[in-house]
Amino acid sequence: MTPAVLAEGMRKRYGDTHALAGFDLAVPEGTVCGLLGPNGAGKTTAVKALTTLLRFDSGQAVVAGYDVVRQPAEVRLRIGVNGQDAAVDEILTGWDNLVMFGRLYHLTAKAARARATELLDRFDLTDAARKPVRHYSGGMRRRLDLAASLVLAPQVLFLDEPTTGLDPHNRNEVWEMLRGLVAGGTTVLLTTQYLDEADQLADQVAVIDTGRVIATGTPDELKSRIGGDLVDVVVRDGHDLVKAADLVARVTAADLEVDEDTRRISSPVRNRVTAMTEILRGLDDAGVEVADIGLRRPTLDEVFLRLTGKAA
Repeated sequence: MTPAVLAEGMRKRYGDTHALAGFDLAVPEGTVCGLLGPNGAGKTTAVKALTTLLRFDSGQAVVAGYDVVRQPAEVRLRIGVNGQDAAVDEILTGWDNLVMFGRLYHLTAKAARARATELLDRFDLTDAARKPVRHYSGGMRRRLDLAASLVLAPQVLFLDEPTTGLDPHNRNEVWEMLRGLVAGGTTVLLTTQYLDEADQLADQVAVIDTGRVIATGTPDELKSRIGGDLVDVVVRDGHDLVKAADLVARVTAADLEVDEDTRRISSPVRNRVTAMTEILRGLDDAGVEVADIGLRRPTLDEVFLRLTGKAA
């Protein structure tokens, strides 16, 4: 099956800076791909290149079955793009904005009105349809902006940090809408600075650094790269931290992360039950009082830090 988004060896240079340095990506149809990377890694450049907004220097890109360079008009008919800044007009009402976008996409007046009504209902904006957008909350504006990118019911939707600046409630609303779109067959390529967002939404995660993808996989596959399960030990007395760390290191035979401020020790473990039993017994024998102990999976934040050397 041909991927909905395929990039091979894409390069883009600005003077001496390589914004894309051999960017490769394949996104299957009907899935969400989370594109993660530190600031300046090339995420936005990649999205602009894939959506025909920026010409890349070399390589190949195919979106929705059409070549981005040779068939840009065909690509534009089949994609939606939602950037970091809202594209809606704050003076117009939500209804007028969506009708305007429909007309810009060459829908008839009747079809544009029908599509506006459908999208306002879908994004729970019907009650605010006749209000100027300047009176909308941040979450409502983001939902309207997302609705505008869906006027043509795109095969592929590109989202560049769609929930930046939203509170947790509004972020969850956007997440639910995106899940509904994907259930309907839309493919989503999502850049985000929130790793929990990728964990919640993405079927596939691609980590980009210095203009190229350095790792891909499901969130669980990427987490397994740093040792599977982790054991966390929090000692009650900071004076016992070194003693406890030495004991955990002997049991797990792995690198530790020690946080003196929280008195927390974290280490990868292979045999979780055996390791936990030995650690508890050893701490008890050594007279180290434990405030908390538990097993967990690594977070995407930890994967990100391990792969890029930078905090998310």
